[in-house]
Amino acid sequence: MTFNAAIPTLEADAQFGAYIACPQGSAKAAIIVIQEIFGVNPGIRQKCDKLAAQGYLALAPDLFWRLQPEVSLDPDVEIEFTTALDLMGRFNQDAGIRDIQAAINFLRDSEGTAKVGCVGYCLGGRLAFMTAARTNIDASVGYYAVGIDGLLGEKDAIANPLLLHIPTADGFVPRETQAAMHAGLDHHPRVTLFDYDGLNHGFATETGQRRNEKAATLADSRTAAFFAEHLG
Repeated sequence: MTFNAAIPTLEADAQFGAYIACPQGSAKAAIIVIQEIFGVNPGIRQKCDKLAAQGYLALAPDLFWRLQPEVSLDPDVEIEFTTALDLMGRFNQDAGIRDIQAAINFLRDSEGTAKVGCVGYCLGGRLAFMTAARTNIDASVGYYAVGIDGLLGEKDAIANPLLLHIPTADGFVPRETQAAMHAGLDHHPRVTLFDYDGLNHGFATETGQRRNEKAATLADSRTAAFFAEHLG
């Protein structure tokens, strides 16, 4: 894999790679694409390319760089799935949020994009929620975010719009967790939840066996409308 951007850490003591896709002409805004547990793999890079085609500057930071730089794994290959689970278990999520803030700063200061949003998947969906609560991001989207019930204590810190896509048959997000998300967030003035009945984790992936074309198209259309409203 070839990353085409390097982002300084907040401490400016190191830098980490990122994949960046640029639109033709001036960017509407910038969107950070937050990886699943499989790294900045072809599917995540394709997400960036699709956002660039919509007029956004899209950047996917290499959040596993402290563990293993340039991770790119295939969720449909069992041994690579196992490797991804191990990386997730060792990943420092607080450090990851600081790296996302560094990416926000990079996009605003070096790339000149005043408005910055983020969209994350799986682990990235969880990190999108944390980004909404802990950074100065302008708008956030999470697909099949894991473990949000344990983060609901941070909901009052969400200052800008957040959209969460929830598949109801998610094998990694039990019904009890989904119920807690709705109970804690349905009445939050800046949070919107969409359920996808009978869908499983990973339904909006760009490649592989998990994708559900109809549901992915619907969710992505909602995401596009959300970013058009809040990053315009």
